[in-house]
Amino acid sequence: QSTRALNTLRSFISPKVVGIVCLLAVVCLYTALASDNFLKVGNLENIVHRTALFGILSIGVAFVIITGGIDLSIGSVVCLVGVLLPWLLVEHGWSVPLAVGFVLLLGVAIGLVHGLLVTKVGLQPFVVTLCGLLIYRGIARGLTQDQSQGFGTGYKGLRSLATSRLPIFGDGGFELPATTLAFLVIAVAAAIFLNRTVWGRYLLALGRNEQAARYSGINTDRMK
Repeated sequence: QSTRALNTLRSFISPKVVGIVCLLAVVCLYTALASDNFLKVGNLENIVHRTALFGILSIGVAFVIITGGIDLSIGSVVCLVGVLLPWLLVEHGWSVPLAVGFVLLLGVAIGLVHGLLVTKVGLQPFVVTLCGLLIYRGIARGLTQDQSQGFGTGYKGLRSLATSRLPIFGDGGFELPATTLAFLVIAVAAAIFLNRTVWGRYLLALGRNEQAARYSGINTDRMK
């Protein structure tokens, strides 16, 4: 147990991680010295919020990159799902469970189609996701007639997932965005999946050497 914990700790303090942390520290220090607004509470909350949003997307992309693939369509998928949810709720009166369930299933279906085109048809991930980028963006713009979408004055519960804050230092102090909590939960779950499950090991093996992974008995197409 102690050896495993030590190896896990070493993986988190590898030279690459230390280098990235040092670079981030230097950038933050330089920005703080260059601008008086950088260290203000509102700006820090906004940075943490935006970082969490991109962090959630980066975890999904990381799973694709680990397998040796690439996904160019993630921005368009986010656009399609993002405008489709309020469009279904506000414009068409769908219930919240039905609309949320539909857009989640849509995301799963898009990923499944990409995987089947890459593994069964033999297309390159670059081509599949580039075409997907154009298709999903076109669908989103066509459905909404190039108009921005929103929840209006309703659906406060859904809006709170992105806008609510958790007070850390009381009123007037730093408030942790709810998106950061979601990011942390997803990051921990992803780390556990990759490092503590056999499927995570399969993904890592697939990314390092797909042919060797296949010869060792891993169903590489299914993992993709």
